[in-house]
Amino acid sequence: MDEYIDVATKEGLLTGKSELKSIIHKKGLYHHTSHVWFYTSKKEILLAQRSAQKVICPLLWDVSVAGHIDAGETPKEGAIREVKEEIGVAVSEEDLISIGIFECFQSYDNGITDNEFHNTFITELKVPVKELVPQEGEVEAFKLVSFDEFQHLIDTIGDNGNHFVASNKSYYVFVLQKIVETVN
Repeated sequence: MDEYIDVATKEGLLTGKSELKSIIHKKGLYHHTSHVWFYTSKKEILLAQRSAQKVICPLLWDVSVAGHIDAGETPKEGAIREVKEEIGVAVSEEDLISIGIFECFQSYDNGITDNEFHNTFITELKVPVKELVPQEGEVEAFKLVSFDEFQHLIDTIGDNGNHFVASNKSYYVFVLQKIVETVN
């Protein structure tokens, strides 16, 4: 779907203009996304496998839920919408714990230049994984990994069977640290 997204400056400030997602990626315009990392009381983290239909990193295991923030939406509104769309779960603004905004500027062989600011949230997963509903075209599957397994995936980034984007290692380290602090 080619939705309208607010354009940002290279510092992440909104410009007051919006553009189609396809144009943003073609021109490499800066924009915001929402990332939601789910954890459980059993000290596990939910990973989602990107759909085989995705043009960027298909079948990669990564963040629980992620998506572009639509034009006019706040990061939390975008997060709430994406969680409902991608996994079929309702969360509220109060459920979302903001842990920061992270730069992720990458170019891909398919011509996409993705200059994103990840507005990142963590929250507890309060339903069984088997009740999650993967959005067709976005998510292939889900799995829970222990904190130790997550750390191992970070330690073996780039050589771990399609988990994580290797250039984002410091981001994953920070996410794990914030989740561990929250659960402990």
